[in-house]
Amino acid sequence: MQFTFYGHACFSVKIAGKHILFDPFISHNPLAAHVDINTIPADYILLSHGHGDHIADTAAIAARTGAQLIGPAEVIYWFKNQGIENVHGMNYGSFDTEFGRVSLVPAWHSSSLPDGSYGGNPGGFVISSAEGNFYYSGDTCLMLDMQLIPHYAALDFAVLPIGGYYTMDARDAIKACEFIRCNKVVGVHYNTFPPITIDTAKAEEMFKLADKELILPAIGTTIDL
Repeated sequence: MQFTFYGHACFSVKIAGKHILFDPFISHNPLAAHVDINTIPADYILLSHGHGDHIADTAAIAARTGAQLIGPAEVIYWFKNQGIENVHGMNYGSFDTEFGRVSLVPAWHSSSLPDGSYGGNPGGFVISSAEGNFYYSGDTCLMLDMQLIPHYAALDFAVLPIGGYYTMDARDAIKACEFIRCNKVVGVHYNTFPPITIDTAKAEEMFKLADKELILPAIGTTIDL
């Protein structure tokens, strides 16, 4: 699978020729100033929760691409009320798509929309496909519910926050690896704001000492996973 990192917790994975974009927050991120949102392809946009640093560019990208929005019902139908028609709102559960199976799973966080509307329950996603499986935890602390992730799929990699303060830090993410039975992690949700600024070299060393792999792609780059 091709994985493209757009900064903060925004990334895209290409599966079966389809571009699945997660939590688009790009144009408001100074670290991603070199990324033009008008060039980002998307067939699907998956949203983990309603906070602005995860949905800011959703409407613009969805309107341009016609991508289907998938995520917690309250967040998705908030966008529908703004005129985005191609939507699939859900709660915790699974359904099949043309690129694979999407499971919305719990996250321990909060969720509200930019206008103060209720954002429902925050979540993460397990994606199962013929090309591989991965887990994106969304914004969350370390939680025992992660031990259920292997029930959904044997993971090839996971996308986990490592910035701390609002979410897990590197230490917690290493423990999460044990729960989800996956030792290959793409780190996200770090260095965007002062409270989540971290020493990336130290985080990489912590993972190495734990016999796990932490991947930190440069913003705007594509890697194979």
